[in-house]
This record gives sequence, structure tokens and C-alpha cells, in this order.
Amino acid sequence: MADTITKEVGRNMTETAEGTIKCSLNSETGQSIAGLTDKIGGVRGLAHVLAAECGDLHRDSLDREWRKETAEMGKKSVRNLLNELSESGFSWRDIARMVHVSVPAIRKWRRGGAASGDSRRKLAGLLAACNLITNHYMVDEIASWFEMPLPGTPITPIDLYAAERTDLVFDYASSQNDPEQLMNEFDPQWRERYRSEFDVVTASDGNFSIVKKEL
Repeated sequence: MADTITKEVGRNMTETAEGTIKCSLNSETGQSIAGLTDKIGGVRGLAHVLAAECGDLHRDSLDREWRKETAEMGKKSVRNLLNELSESGFSWRDIARMVHVSVPAIRKWRRGGAASGDSRRKLAGLLAACNLITNHYMVDEIASWFEMPLPGTPITPIDLYAAERTDLVFDYASSQNDPEQLMNEFDPQWRERYRSEFDVVTASDGNFSIVKKEL
């Protein structure tokens, strides 16, 4: 149903755009210009509808693929899951944080200790997410990418994943959303929460210096 709606909206938008293009931009009458403005406004509105619809579909598709990949990764042993995550560059501390367990629990599993089914699923889910991001968005050195703060914030994809916002991790990897919009969805108060009283500037000797912002 969603796919049908998207195709219909896209068809209507295309038809409207074609009609707009055919309008003469050199018309000298105010009435023609007003009509052209209305048509362009209509196309703009349809574009917003289509963008929102496609955004929802994209998230839903990624979520379905992630769950399917998680089930596939869940066939691996806990030790193998940990080994693959470690080989990707993740620290035991970051793995533990993202799957909501302690570092000692990770160490126990590495030595062959039993893990609950839920913990195994979470490890499989993290590896599945890494695979999807690497394959779809060509991210090199996935662990380092997870550690990289979003522009203008101290928040990293590790923080987003630990907060169970895998959808935002995928959005950030896809570059579909502006980082500020993504942060607005994650934490509407982020600007106040992470506002700094200091700026990093280049001093006269060419070195970086931290100075207090002027109020």
C-alpha cells in the first residue's frame, strides 16, 4: 500500500512539474505569473509529501533488512560474534555499552561462558547493523566511524545505538538527514545541553587556542 501511494504521489508530482515547465516564463501578464507561482507551489508541496513518504519507507525497509540480517548473524556463536566485532575495531567497553551488558560479561563470553539468548541477539544485531552500514553506505573502518562525533556535538553513533536509536544511526550513515535535524529528533534540547562557553581559534603563532566566547 505504501509503495502504491509513493508511486502515485511521484506520478502526480511529475505530471505537475511537466505542466509547470511548459508554462511560459516570459509571460507579461500578472495573471499568468500568478498561475505559474501556484503551480510551482503545488510541486513544492508534493515534493515535501513524497520526501516524507520515501523517508518513512526507507526507514521501514532498513529496519526489516536489519532484523533479517540479525537473525542470520544470530546463527553464529557468541564467541564468533565477539571476535568479528573486535576484528572490526570495536573495544570491549564500546561493545558492552551498545548491547547493555558489563565488560566482565563480555570477558566471560570470550572464555566460553554462556550468554542469554537476548544477549546473543543483541550482539548479532550490532554486527548486522555494521554489515548494513558498510555494504549500503561504503563506510570504511566501521568502528572508527561509530566513534566519530556528529558535527557540532559530542554525540557519536555509539551514543545513538546505545540509546536504541538504530534508525538514526542508519539515517546518519545514509547522509539523508542534516546532522542538526537528526540531533533535533534525538534530543530537542541538545543545543542548550551541549553549548560551550569556549571557542577554538587559531592564535597568532598558528597554533590552536581555546578562548571564552564573547557575550
